[in-house]
Amino acid sequence: MLGGTEFVGRAVVEAALARGWDVTVFHRGRHEPPAGARSLLGDRTSPDGLAALAGATDTWDAVVDTWSAAPRPVRDAARLLVGRVSRHVYVSSCSVYDWPRAAGYTENAPLVEGASADADASDYARDKRGGELAAVEAFGGGRSLLVRCGLILGPYENIGRLPWWLNRIAAGGPVLAPGPRDLPLQYIDVRDLAEWTLGAVEAELGGAYNLAGPPGHGTMGALLDACVRATGARAELRWTDPETVLAAGIEPWTQLPVWVPPGSELHASVYSGDVSRALRTGLRCRPVEETVEDTWSWLRSLGGPEPRRADRPKVGLDPVVEAKVLGM
Repeated sequence: MLGGTEFVGRAVVEAALARGWDVTVFHRGRHEPPAGARSLLGDRTSPDGLAALAGATDTWDAVVDTWSAAPRPVRDAARLLVGRVSRHVYVSSCSVYDWPRAAGYTENAPLVEGASADADASDYARDKRGGELAAVEAFGGGRSLLVRCGLILGPYENIGRLPWWLNRIAAGGPVLAPGPRDLPLQYIDVRDLAEWTLGAVEAELGGAYNLAGPPGHGTMGALLDACVRATGARAELRWTDPETVLAAGIEPWTQLPVWVPPGSELHASVYSGDVSRALRTGLRCRPVEETVEDTWSWLRSLGGPEPRRADRPKVGLDPVVEAKVLGM
């Protein structure tokens, strides 16, 4: 596992250890890997940053890489490991598809242009596509698996989307709940992502797979109701129509995490991907209530603020703006 101490990487490592697999984690040493994993230290962005990996004499059945900055570290690690690893798994993103994405887009949808395995950092979509190209160039299409994830939620989240909703609702009082209640969502619990990925390694799958739950597996109402139940807070969800939310200048997705207005280009692009290929190959998705409850339990176990990635924009709504929209 390249990484393996935060969010997706950590979930993959824990799931692999639970299966009794031998796991080596190559990481920078900023966080401790899960107990039971072997640790190799190195910074992939530094000269000779792969020295510990190069010096190891091991061979592995698979490598999983979640890198999401400049593609070259994916390229360099893949080239280093190609003779010592049977399969390469790159945790990518549905962002690699050209924007806007058509409703019901499949793995054959047009991809962003201008990406390269040799590129410096540009934007998220091209960085991820460059990582895909790096994996395929080193391992070939049959030995590389491209996991194109949608929205990822669950324990260890370091983006802040579901944690923001849980913390806001835990604070109690009137809460701006962006409608409609039955707005369909499409996401993947990080642990379901991990289990499918490991199953795909066992099945020797290759190629690209869209990975998220079926559209409508959860709704905005189900998500926020679950937050109220999990926190036990005295919170009042005040459902507000999309037109009112947008008229207040509130940005979907960032200021109100997860929410995007129904019928919009954004909703079609984010929450309508075709995931039938993943479902046919074993994807199972737990209910939204379990994702919310377990994320809240993890947050309470931290004893401090949750981790946040410095390279991602801050999410959440200013309380002053919320109060104004609610007429308080």
